[in-house]
Order: sequence, then C-alpha cells, then structure tokens
Amino acid sequence: MIPAPKHEGAFLFMPAYVADLDTASIKIVNIFPKNIDKGMPSAPAQVLLVDGTNGLITAVLDGTYVTQLRTGAASGAAFDLLARKDAKKGALIGTGGQAAAQLEAMMVARRLEVVKVYDLNLERTKEFAARMQEELKAYGTRVEAAESSDEAIEDADLIVTVTPSSKPVFDGSKVKKGATLSCVGSYQHHMQEMDPVVLTRASKIYFDSEEAVLSEAGDILIPLEDGTITKADFTGDLGAVILGSVPGREDDDEIIVFKTVGIGTQDLVTAKCIYDKAIHRGIGTSWD
Repeated sequence: MIPAPKHEGAFLFMPAYVADLDTASIKIVNIFPKNIDKGMPSAPAQVLLVDGTNGLITAVLDGTYVTQLRTGAASGAAFDLLARKDAKKGALIGTGGQAAAQLEAMMVARRLEVVKVYDLNLERTKEFAARMQEELKAYGTRVEAAESSDEAIEDADLIVTVTPSSKPVFDGSKVKKGATLSCVGSYQHHMQEMDPVVLTRASKIYFDSEEAVLSEAGDILIPLEDGTITKADFTGDLGAVILGSVPGREDDDEIIVFKTVGIGTQDLVTAKCIYDKAIHRGIGTSWD
C-alpha cells in the first residue's frame, strides 16, 4: 500500500506467482473516495496477467469483476467443504458490489430453498432481492428481503456477511447449531462485522490465509486482542482441508466460521481461467 494523502487516496498492489501455471499477476486497486463526486469509480481496479515463461504481459482484466468472482468462489469453496449437506436456508447481509457473487456462491454450493437478504436500506434490499431473483432464477432459490438481520439469520444454514461495518451486523447468539458462516467484508483493523459471540460458539474457525487475516481483519484481530479468542481456537486454512491435513466438518451441530480477506493467488487463478476461456472462445480485444 502506498498512501496518497494529497488526494486522500491510496495505491494498493497485490502481486502473485504460481509456478505450476507458469503465470504471474498483479492486481492494482486504487482507493480514491473523492472520485464519486467526479462521476468516477472510487476503487478502480485492474489485473495484469503475466506469462511466467517470458515475463510478457498477456492480458489486462477488469479487477473489480475478478475480485467479485474470486471472493465469491472463496465462500463457495468454504460452503462446499464445510456446510451441512442438507442446508436449505441462506442469509446474506450486505447488498454492495460483492453481494451478487456471494449469493450465487451459496446457491452453487447447496440446493437452497430460500436466501433472506438484509441491508440497512430496506428499499435497496428489496430492489437487490428482486433483481437477484430474476438473474439467478435458474437455481430455483427464493430470494427475499428481510427487515432485520435477526430475521435474515433465523434458522439459516449458510450465512454470508459482506459489509464494511465497524460494528457487528448480526447477533451471534442467534446463529443456529450447524450453521456455516463466511465473513467477507472486514479487511481493515477497525472493521468488525462479525459478532465475536459466534466465535466463542464455533467449533472450528478457518481462513483463506491465516497470515493475511491476521495482518488486517478486525473480525479476528479485535477478539484476539481483547481475549475473546486465542490462536489455539484456529483450525487452519481452507487449503489444508482440501489437502486433507486439517479436518473439515465432523458433526452436523458444529457452528463453523470461515474468514476471508482475499489473496493475490486467488486473483491470479481467477484471471487465468477467464483468460484461457477468452482465448478458447476467440473473444476479447487483442493489442497485437
């Protein structure tokens, strides 16, 4: 991160390299809040894909879209690996730019009957639910607006929080046994959308990257600092579950928490998949 205090902005760079794919990448996300007043995006983002065999840049991709896909995929992978097989109800708190992919991730991972959506602005919530009901109708899941977070998480098997909140957005004591939560929104130390109560009730706590989470996410850092939890409560990274070195869900009554902040490798793999499909289908703009 390189601050730009003159314009109240910041430049963020996320590099990655995967030798097995012979690919490197860098995602550039620049945060300039004043852009909104100029009719420009406040967080413009691009991903540059690099050929790992010769160092040449092979593609430039929309970083916002790549981020939406990879963040949704992280939650989807967590639900696929950790959620109860018979999950029927979902809850989504937050209707911002990341929300649609998070909603679809729940539907991909489990055959849900209903997902209840909550946001501070009820009209915006209703509009989002109606739009998602139409866009994602192929999954056969009802998408309904909730008037409170309590209503949204009641009896929910899968819960996603995707907000920039600095205070918890749900009541952790009301999360039912057997639920799986993916907390996506907090990526700075002061952000805490997860109620720490649910951490004390959780049987297992997983991360996309423990190192990355402990470098920035208030959802985990704040409860660690005040003694609500300790590192002994951590189960491990989701990748270790995939590799079989860390156990997944072992009981249908376990409450399981997954915290993701996103890492550059996820951007790389997502961008590479998009690029390979574009080449195969002959789409995209070539600068040759």
